[in-house]
Amino acid sequence: MSDVTPAKHSRPAHHWQRSVGELAALVHTWWSRRHGHAPPADDTGARPLSQEQQAGPSESSVQAPESLPGESTLWRMRTTVKDEPGSLAALCTALAGQRVDILSLQTHPLAEGTVDEFLLRAPGGLMASELTRVVSGAGGVDTWIERADAHDLVDAPTRVLGLAARTALDAAELPLALRQLLGRCTIRQLPGTPVGGGRGPDGVPVEGVLEDTVLRLRAPEGGVITVERPYLPFTPAEFARARALVELDARLGPRVPHSQDVLTLPEGNEITVRRADPRDLEAAKEMHERCSARTLGMRYHGPVGDAARYLNHLLSPRFGRTLAVQTTSGRLVGLGHLLWDGDETEVALLVEDKWQRRGIGAELLERLVAMAVEAGCESVYAVTQASNTGMVAAMRGLGLPLDYQIEEGTLVITARLDGDAPLGEGAVRVTNAEAP
Repeated sequence: MSDVTPAKHSRPAHHWQRSVGELAALVHTWWSRRHGHAPPADDTGARPLSQEQQAGPSESSVQAPESLPGESTLWRMRTTVKDEPGSLAALCTALAGQRVDILSLQTHPLAEGTVDEFLLRAPGGLMASELTRVVSGAGGVDTWIERADAHDLVDAPTRVLGLAARTALDAAELPLALRQLLGRCTIRQLPGTPVGGGRGPDGVPVEGVLEDTVLRLRAPEGGVITVERPYLPFTPAEFARARALVELDARLGPRVPHSQDVLTLPEGNEITVRRADPRDLEAAKEMHERCSARTLGMRYHGPVGDAARYLNHLLSPRFGRTLAVQTTSGRLVGLGHLLWDGDETEVALLVEDKWQRRGIGAELLERLVAMAVEAGCESVYAVTQASNTGMVAAMRGLGLPLDYQIEEGTLVITARLDGDAPLGEGAVRVTNAEAP
């Protein structure tokens, strides 16, 4: 932990078939009533790192881990059966013959056949390969299976409403909600006008596009949201759910939690850490003007004059979460970004020169990493320069396994969040150069 210590907490007491408009109104009313109560714990990353991790990538039945005898194992399974009477009954009978308990079942009708999605409790001695063989013998094809956990016991409508509620509270939750809704997938959002100008991505129709393993949806503020899941085609039902969640997000408009923490620096100064959004654009530009060319160059790795052009993107909750540090006078002196980069997550820090070496960067980084853990990220990476000893020290201070990749002065440090090494015992792997 850094030597910045909390002084006080200034947290303000803050039929799925129905139309999206009704759902939006319902969630907005719930959100408005909740405003004024304590926000979610990850608003500013103030809580310790969670031990809860998102399940690993979905794999085929051949690659799925096998179970140990004597244990009861939860599985998520999808298979396609013929759309004819008795096909589902035959499949259920085959599973019952192996003492497999069907805990839940969802059906996804297709033009030809039906995709059945099961949550199963199977004897521990029943291997994934054997379970797949039984399903195949009962008429199931294109079977996909992976290990499940207790979180999968929540029924689909409850899970969807929970994701809608999280999205209602925080616009930055949309990509995370889509990932939890659709399983392990890669989500990218391209703005309507790219940073630095140029032509944006080709638009998509209002209703979106379903292309086998790819969904393309119109982003609420312009641009395109692309969701890709190469291991499993999307069904029309999943497409409709994703489209409804994006439309709900658009109807609710911009929103960022307003929680904040007041901390005391070693020399006694108090600072406030809070979530930032596009309303902080002018204050962020003013901070840029007070930063030295060296500080801006360490952060943006390009012409210093172009630094401010990235702020609209960085402060948008559509692309991640940003923490701001401000003084008691309200001046912005630090920014920390957690940026969704497809299936990867980047962390980036900028602290005004006069406020460096006071533990602010380390404090921001720890909070951003806590947010990444809560969001189910497996790792975070930082792009900096080999001479940026402050960023290197902050990453090392996390006590997590680190991977350094160095090329022509550019340093990429990746911290694994999968819990392989306990805090304080971080392992280091270096590629192409010695560790700084």
